[in-house]
Amino acid sequence: MNIKVAIFEDNTLLRDSLVQLINGTDGIICTGAFPDCFNLMKKVESANPDVILMDIDLPGMNGIEAVGLINQTHSEIVIIMQTVFNDNERIFQSITAGASGYLLKNTSPARILEAIREAAAGGAPMTPSIAHKILEVFRSKKPALPAKEQSQLNDRQKEILGCIFNGMSYKLIADKLFISVETVRYHVKNIYDILHVHSRDELISKVKG
Repeated sequence: MNIKVAIFEDNTLLRDSLVQLINGTDGIICTGAFPDCFNLMKKVESANPDVILMDIDLPGMNGIEAVGLINQTHSEIVIIMQTVFNDNERIFQSITAGASGYLLKNTSPARILEAIREAAAGGAPMTPSIAHKILEVFRSKKPALPAKEQSQLNDRQKEILGCIFNGMSYKLIADKLFISVETVRYHVKNIYDILHVHSRDELISKVKG
């Protein structure tokens, strides 16, 4: 089954290049390419994507706001920010809004395709320099839950919660804890159920208090 991808990018040349790249690759198909975020949800619903490549500076609504809006009703859609910005504040805002990945626009075509597949499989693809900045942003931050909810999580779940809060992808968590990605997903589902959340951004918001 093809991975369906929607693109929100106001640069026509880049947008067209991404469409050609995706449609020229087996197993991935572009179901929508849009130059702005006007009528955002209609565009998302018409494209019905598994993965969205989202620019930040867009007419109609900026990409960070768009991520938050999409996640309110379509949390199953995975969103990768693709932008020229690598400042900490925009990265932090994008991730906490619900983006699952963050790539700079000078990322190679091969890595973009890899990131789409990784995101569709539950990962959190990031340009290496962005991943480093994420660690810097979260290094001093610790998850803080009420004692009652903390007591409902077992030690493994608390460990995985800390990893998620620190911006780690499922694959990185699996590698760190020497377990499979499927096992990580199983634990995350249980964490969501216990804490009564439905997405990564809801989870992070809850542990931030």
